[in-house]
Amino acid sequence: MTDINEKIRKAAVINAIKHDGKAEVPAVLGSLLGESAELRSEAKQLIPIIRKIVNEVNATPLEELQKLAAANWPTETSKEKSAETRQLPPLPNAANYTTIVTRIAPNPDFTLHLGNARATILSHDYARLYKGKFIVRFEDTDPRLKKAELAYYEMIRTDLKWLHCEWDEEYIQSDRLPIYYDTAHTLVVKGAGYVCECKPERFRELANTNQPCPDRHLDAEEQEKRWQKMLTGEYKEGEAVLRIKTDILHPNPAVRDWPAMRIIDTDKTPHPRVGSKFKVWPLYNLASGTDDHLMGVTHIIRGKEHLTNMERQIFLYKHMGWKYPDAVHYGRLKVQGMNLSKSHLMKALELGEVTGVDDPRLGTLAALRRRGYNPETIRRLIWEVGPKPVDVTISWDNIDSLNRKIVDSTSHRYFFAPNPTPIVISGIPRPYVARIPLHQQHPEEGVRTLEVRTVDGQAVILIANSDVQTILNQNVRLMNLFNLTPAHMENNTLKSQFSDDTTGSEKAAIIQWVPSDNNIPLQVVMPDATVKTGVAERELIAEKVGAIVQLVRFGFCRIDQTNDKEIRAYFAHQ
Repeated sequence: MTDINEKIRKAAVINAIKHDGKAEVPAVLGSLLGESAELRSEAKQLIPIIRKIVNEVNATPLEELQKLAAANWPTETSKEKSAETRQLPPLPNAANYTTIVTRIAPNPDFTLHLGNARATILSHDYARLYKGKFIVRFEDTDPRLKKAELAYYEMIRTDLKWLHCEWDEEYIQSDRLPIYYDTAHTLVVKGAGYVCECKPERFRELANTNQPCPDRHLDAEEQEKRWQKMLTGEYKEGEAVLRIKTDILHPNPAVRDWPAMRIIDTDKTPHPRVGSKFKVWPLYNLASGTDDHLMGVTHIIRGKEHLTNMERQIFLYKHMGWKYPDAVHYGRLKVQGMNLSKSHLMKALELGEVTGVDDPRLGTLAALRRRGYNPETIRRLIWEVGPKPVDVTISWDNIDSLNRKIVDSTSHRYFFAPNPTPIVISGIPRPYVARIPLHQQHPEEGVRTLEVRTVDGQAVILIANSDVQTILNQNVRLMNLFNLTPAHMENNTLKSQFSDDTTGSEKAAIIQWVPSDNNIPLQVVMPDATVKTGVAERELIAEKVGAIVQLVRFGFCRIDQTNDKEIRAYFAHQ
């Protein structure tokens, strides 16, 4: 017993160090059984001992626990330290700012996906690491091509809350058009902006040959008149844009005199929030650049596809006399077998190829949430990838592995027989009741009870159709129950015999099973949106919607709908 006590003390001390000096009984028990599987049969008897030692450890100052661990289990301590201290690289020039301010700027024309999670988590977590401010800004200033939808504003807020990325301030750009008008007018007055009447194709032709637009050199009075004509509606959609003067010889033609304000006929394409109140709308770089300055953003964290936008905005900032924020540009995040292009996702939805933004075939946060992925999984993934400027490709296996480590310790276990096949078992000497822990490492969670009712030594149970070939060819063991001889088909009925021969039972195939008279229909929506149907043990009804469970030998699933007649779940991974 002394040896066991020491193992318990070691597990309790290490667990306490991980949690600010407070160990937890379930975690210590799980660690102990993971290291010493032979103790599982004694788990109930060990709990009072564990509780006593945990109380002793929790009464010890954290500094003493750290010294004790370093002296007695230095390898284990270093492992824990390495896992817990993975950090993001420091923000550039952070010391130059009194308060670090970051932001994300989603366009509410769609919900967030796994790629968006990178900017979101990095921006939020950097703000928290530096005890700064995190801003959410909805960029909804394109009523024609990137038209916002009211439902997506709230969907994005839901995604952010699920990721535990609570924000300090929120802005919606469609509320701020007079602010952008002020910036635009200032640029016109300074001679840094001009109203261009060129057709888009004509302007591209000029820009690509390093030639200025003829309207560029009109005097300030004429520019002021043209700007007022934009505001009063004398120009129609497509007839004029306000451009920012840059270097007409800039090596990137896309930077040369970029467009800042344009006219949109909102009678034809009204904005979902402000209707047709405004006809002149800012393009991305003027609205975003203005807001980053006025909101005091110190660090912009975004993909490197925005490098050209940074070059454009630097001209705006120079004209206005503003200091450009520090910018961190990371590479593309690709997931094998998953297209994260927003245009691709939106097209699939528009064409009816998917059932909604939470369709399991999509890489949206809504879909991941519905399938049972934990937000901490996404955070760990993003921290591992970090803000590296190189492109990164990850596999679903990597994501699944991260999620499995998180949900495994809390997911109750249940038996599920997809496409069930009945098997008649004879020679059963007595009724059997299987009492199985909801979680092997947490016996305090309770048990599930599966009863095999017999009539004249015979019973019927249900097994997965995929296990039929296995049971026809060899001895098998029904999980937590008894052994069977190889089955045979008789009058189209699968039959087998009870076996009390345990010789070689450790090598026998082990399969899950479900009582034939006390079960519940279960549908499982798979990642490709197909549905596997079958039956599960009836005690699955106790799980609430949103619970993550492990269907033994099948995989981890999230309960999506439940009642006393049937259950629907979404498959996450094995």
